[in-house]
Amino acid sequence: MVVSAAPPAAAASPSLGAAYAWCLEFAKAHQENFTVISWLLPRDLRPHFAAVYAFCRMTDDLGDEAEGDRLALLDAWEAEFRASAERPASRPVLAALRHTMAAYRIPDELFLRLIEANRIDQRKRRFATFAELLDYCSYSATPVGRMVLALLGYHDEERGRLADDICIGLQLANFWQDVSRDLEKGRVYIPLEDLASFGVREEDILARRVTGSFRLLMRFEVQRTREYFRRGAALERLVDRRVRLDVRLFRLGGEAVLDAITARCYDTLSGRPAISRRRKAWLAAREGIRLLVAG
Repeated sequence: MVVSAAPPAAAASPSLGAAYAWCLEFAKAHQENFTVISWLLPRDLRPHFAAVYAFCRMTDDLGDEAEGDRLALLDAWEAEFRASAERPASRPVLAALRHTMAAYRIPDELFLRLIEANRIDQRKRRFATFAELLDYCSYSATPVGRMVLALLGYHDEERGRLADDICIGLQLANFWQDVSRDLEKGRVYIPLEDLASFGVREEDILARRVTGSFRLLMRFEVQRTREYFRRGAALERLVDRRVRLDVRLFRLGGEAVLDAITARCYDTLSGRPAISRRRKAWLAAREGIRLLVAG
């Protein structure tokens, strides 16, 4: 769903209940990305997660799908977000989000970094080094983990670093999964230094030629990404039991993407490795049973 960043003219501020109801409906409309909230999260947290999710999704839609000058739209969206800190917001997502941010002490900076990530997407189509890609992740991925931790009541740096590892892993897994899709947008997230190290030419990728060198390159990226999930797994024992399954499933979802890439012998050029709904449900059921047995 693509939204205009311009606020409705002379619109009255929605009631808080109506604002959260809008966010929950928006989340339901994107159920493929929001299943955890719909049936695993504690009920009292769902509206707040929905508000954060709606903002993140709308921001990404502006950066990925909006027609016209996307940089101008993102600038307008940022201005509207900043203004919502000074006066009541007319847009439901911002009205709900500001209430959530105040209740859970979530800083503006995290949301501003997400907007900036989408600006970077408009200007940057290649990444020279892995370090450069990690810097991008500090805008596109790690802010989300910090938001989630705040919603769970955590603001310490130890948990923050572990959440960063999980979110970087998720972002990298998504990059490797979406190589073919990103080509359609003119983007290549595989670092150019890695292409050179494995003797993969950019023209081969653009032509979607799955060479032996490309498979070796993707195996390297998958293995490197698994290390982020391995480190981030320690977060699970540091969160409240009632949300432990949710945190675990975020990690396992990313690992399942890497497994799907591996199952295709690291071919992410001829198609997109996907995880079926049945697989997602099986993961949730398996981990839920494990958590119950562990007591």
